[in-house]
Amino acid sequence: MTVQPTADRTVIAEVTTAPLDVAAHEAAVVDRRAGAVVTFQGVVRDHDHGRSVRALEYEGHPGAAEVLRTVAAEVAADPDVYAVAVSHRIGPLEIGEAALVVAVSTAHRAAAFAACARLVDEVKARLPIWKRQVFADGTEEWVNCP
Repeated sequence: MTVQPTADRTVIAEVTTAPLDVAAHEAAVVDRRAGAVVTFQGVVRDHDHGRSVRALEYEGHPGAAEVLRTVAAEVAADPDVYAVAVSHRIGPLEIGEAALVVAVSTAHRAAAFAACARLVDEVKARLPIWKRQVFADGTEEWVNCP
């Protein structure tokens, strides 16, 4: 995991082929001032728009890690945020595995939920990672590239 101190916060941002560890992300944002820690786990599901998914693979642009670090730093710069941790997986994933993990700590739950949602939304909107889905009928599609 890549750890970068920024001001009063620790930002963890990583694009990796390794399985993602939700507990490690949660532990990374622990702060004695925090009254709230919110985590999110985006998990590979077995269907998409009514079609059965058999396999899934993520492919990342070489600059994806830098984009992820930028997005994480933007959210961490919010004065209500104490720390953020975010990782996105690339390569082949199995049904049920985490593709995206986010953890955020703040003083209060509303700010933590908002920061976590913002981080997930910005990652989905800006991260140059493509998702290849293979369906049960043998067809496939590439999706989610900003």
